[in-house]
Amino acid sequence: MTELKRTPLFEMYREYGGKTIDFGGWELPVQFSSIKEEHEAVRTRAGLFDVSHMGEIEVKGTDSLKYLQKMMTNDVAKLAIGGAQYTAMCYENGGTVDDLLIYKIGDDHYLLVVNASNIEKDYTWLKDHLEGSVTIDDLSETTAQLALQGPLSQKVLQKLAGSTDLSQIGNFKFQQQAVLNGIHALISRTGYTGEDGFEIYCHAKDAVSLWKAILEAGKDDGVIPCGLGARDTLRFEATLALYGQELSPEISPLEAGIGFAVKLKKEAEFIGKQALIQQKEQGLSRKMVGIEMIDRGIPRHGYPVYIGEQKVGEVTTGTQSPTLKRNIGLALISSEYGDLGTELEIEIRGKRLKAEVVPTPFYKREKK
Repeated sequence: MTELKRTPLFEMYREYGGKTIDFGGWELPVQFSSIKEEHEAVRTRAGLFDVSHMGEIEVKGTDSLKYLQKMMTNDVAKLAIGGAQYTAMCYENGGTVDDLLIYKIGDDHYLLVVNASNIEKDYTWLKDHLEGSVTIDDLSETTAQLALQGPLSQKVLQKLAGSTDLSQIGNFKFQQQAVLNGIHALISRTGYTGEDGFEIYCHAKDAVSLWKAILEAGKDDGVIPCGLGARDTLRFEATLALYGQELSPEISPLEAGIGFAVKLKKEAEFIGKQALIQQKEQGLSRKMVGIEMIDRGIPRHGYPVYIGEQKVGEVTTGTQSPTLKRNIGLALISSEYGDLGTELEIEIRGKRLKAEVVPTPFYKREKK
């Protein structure tokens, strides 16, 4: 038995009634109150997540841009200082190493935010492909990350932000030199819930004090701590990919439906580019689709999808949507069956139940 890793906020889970699970080798809270309650809090007010298990890798040096252009599917040259970008890293065959965020801190200075279960793998992959004047450093151990998500997140966080005007941080932008409640932090606005919200990166030693301060500042507005359960239902309703489910070494970014983060026309030759060009030119044999159950049943990760006697794919994520009150899922299936309205069958506990292909995203917040 290997010991589970813990974030700097682990003691807070007990204090706030968190129920923990093993999540990719980390002992993390699945919920504090209930998944339904936490999901609703984020959709209508705001909820606070500990996402300190995520990895942070710093890239510095005069050849940083050239190096990142080789490693990433998106066009990193398009990033301005103070901007963030969603991207992926691929293997030569087009399969996905990871999906991640890049923050441009300076002309020769970037911060990569990677998935928790992939920190070591990503760091090794990046190190193995280093070239030119570039250094990389894994800052994950000393960095904590909190995410305050929901329509009231700006109002609540502004109480602690002093002279930092949070309304000036646009979508996929960040403020590096922010101070929250006397604590130095990088604050970004990228979101993984389908709602407005902020990510706060601070030193691990400051995480507990910031966690308490945010919950205190949001007490009157009904801000509550949230776990991984609600984080998953929220990102799923907004149809945001999860590595290990929608993305994997066997699933390319194009198949997963994140083609917007793949720039095949950028001049730089990135790892996996030729395989992805070939996939696009030949037409994708598989695609990610939204499904909704017609019969009663909940589609879950790994459940097989059929057309008649033919297995045509499997469910990557599925649940009963807390917002929509419908049994929905994402499935990776043969492209020929991906048209809207196509009727499929999902095998749930040995029974074939009817479902149909529906539009995604399932949920989209109304922009003010």
